[in-house]
Amino acid sequence: MRFLFPVGCATCGVSLTDDPIPYFCSPCWNTITPLPSTRCSRCSYPFVSPAATSHTPHQVCWACRKWPPSFTKAWTLYPYVSPLREALHLFKYGRKVALADPLARLIINQFPACESFDMIIPVPLHIDRLREREFNQSLLLADRIGHHFGLRVSCTDLVRLHPSPQQTALRRKERLKNLRGVFAVPQPSSINGKRILLIDDVLTTGTTVNECAKVLRKAGSSDVYVLTLGRTMDNHQIPDRLLDQSHRRTHD
Repeated sequence: MRFLFPVGCATCGVSLTDDPIPYFCSPCWNTITPLPSTRCSRCSYPFVSPAATSHTPHQVCWACRKWPPSFTKAWTLYPYVSPLREALHLFKYGRKVALADPLARLIINQFPACESFDMIIPVPLHIDRLREREFNQSLLLADRIGHHFGLRVSCTDLVRLHPSPQQTALRRKERLKNLRGVFAVPQPSSINGKRILLIDDVLTTGTTVNECAKVLRKAGSSDVYVLTLGRTMDNHQIPDRLLDQSHRRTHD
């Protein structure tokens, strides 16, 4: 089949003779490396220097000190660089849902074992976006994580009432205003006192997951934790070896 219908790696273009990871060759996929452990203890924002936590392991970044988030803690696992960037783009916008399993496996491999959760809730899509895309990528990831760890997954306890434009081009005040009243909990009794793990694919500004956490806490939940597969950040925050690998794969 590969001889008749050749498929190239989405990152380097090499012809795939088999596909243990759909659309990617094993050498490229295996370069997906977790973020370093020197990060904000609240939002998981990477610190530039490892010395930032050498004497204060629970160091909090300036943003969390200035604007304490509504979630208890967030984990972001991998830098949003190639090949993870191409994989998530194919997954979300190319409708390559076969990537749900290997992407979920990346999360499972780095799943925080230090906490326990009562339920998993994916960040919801508005019904118009769901009709257009035909699936919620965060729900597909949450479903596989819940199945692996035996955790209940709910896609009805947090809903998006209104569509909202992309957050990346907006300033902080505009992002907050943009999401005000967007999310709701239809049946607060179903989450009352529950420790919730909120799942999303990529953390960019953090405003969306923070608004979700705020709504869940106001509805009566216990602690709300956030887990995202990738995180966008400036080049100076990405370890040099990962950035170099990404540049070489992009320009090869």
